[in-house]
Amino acid sequence: MIYDAIVVGGGPSGATAAEDLARSGHKVAMIDRAGRIKPCGGAIPPRLIQDFFIPDDQLVAKITTARMISPTKRQVDIPIENGFVGMVDREHFDEFLRDRAQGAGAHRFTGTYTKITRDDDGTHVHYRDKLSGDEKTLTGKIVIGADGARSGVARSEVEGGDKIPYVIAYHEIIEAPGAQGAYHPDRCDVIYDGAISPDFYGWVFPHGHSASVGMGSMVKDVDLKEATAALRAASGLDTCKTIRKEGAPIPLKPLDRWDNGRDVVLAGDAAGVVAPSSGEGIYYAMVGGRVAATAAAATLQSGRAKDLQLARKLFMREHKQVFKVLGAMQNAYYKSDERRERFVSLCHDIDVQRLTFEAYMNKKLVKARPLAHIKIGIKNLAHLTGLVTPTRV
Repeated sequence: MIYDAIVVGGGPSGATAAEDLARSGHKVAMIDRAGRIKPCGGAIPPRLIQDFFIPDDQLVAKITTARMISPTKRQVDIPIENGFVGMVDREHFDEFLRDRAQGAGAHRFTGTYTKITRDDDGTHVHYRDKLSGDEKTLTGKIVIGADGARSGVARSEVEGGDKIPYVIAYHEIIEAPGAQGAYHPDRCDVIYDGAISPDFYGWVFPHGHSASVGMGSMVKDVDLKEATAALRAASGLDTCKTIRKEGAPIPLKPLDRWDNGRDVVLAGDAAGVVAPSSGEGIYYAMVGGRVAATAAAATLQSGRAKDLQLARKLFMREHKQVFKVLGAMQNAYYKSDERRERFVSLCHDIDVQRLTFEAYMNKKLVKARPLAHIKIGIKNLAHLTGLVTPTRV
């Protein structure tokens, strides 16, 4: 069979692309390694739940408060007004998405991508079958590379695909202790402390009967397991049973190009679409899968390889400004504990809280309330120039 599209990777991005194309009547193959669980806090905003029709039974927790913790252990609790942030466990959520893509008509294969070759018969995706260990081949017209931050498809097929900057993230899934001590099953804790991560942050995210405790860093000599152990101890979670441990790279910057000008387009982590500052990836991965599917469908219809560029254009049209603002915030406030202390101080401001979560929940920068923006801008400038103390609200 010659497929219209072969999707390499079955995470949120690849599964979304495969489902969208299959539902639109295309012949789709999806290759996934299976058995791999990405380290992830698991937060999904209301817009994702709505746009991608996520059923309530996939939500393992509903978060109503976010707690920001500074290097000096100051705590700022931010209520999530008029809604909640859903939490998913990637072990089950990713499989749900793959099953849904298969139910829509995508042909599912389990194995590890090895290479792409081409001849007069088409584009051939080679993979090592998980059960037999044999190398097998699928033939198609378009390839969607959704195989993660160290994407083999990106490295071999797209200019710059081997140069994505990334944070190494690590977390431990533990048995949740219930509402006791510093832990609460309806609250996400975000820890801005150089002792945990010198350039990113740590987290404690509830997952119902379990919880994700982890951190990330670009600094090579940071011991992620030791830092996570320290985070667990500081959070009173060091005696909780560990269910599993996972680590993986998380990209920090979208690639300048997402296609090879011929028959390959990237999506999700392979394209670098994880939000700076927050490290949020699930929503942007699924949007990346959707725009990759749109670009593939346009190319299949028109016969123009140039239409593969639609994926990046559509994504950046809606999210470029958000990524720019978040990148500037990370560059400004993640450099030192003094800056992290100032950042948490800013989070005391009710306007900062409301504008931040309105933007997060709806995935758009809030343009209303111009006076609030002016006030926040002045406070931001005062902190960055050192005109006020780090603990000044």
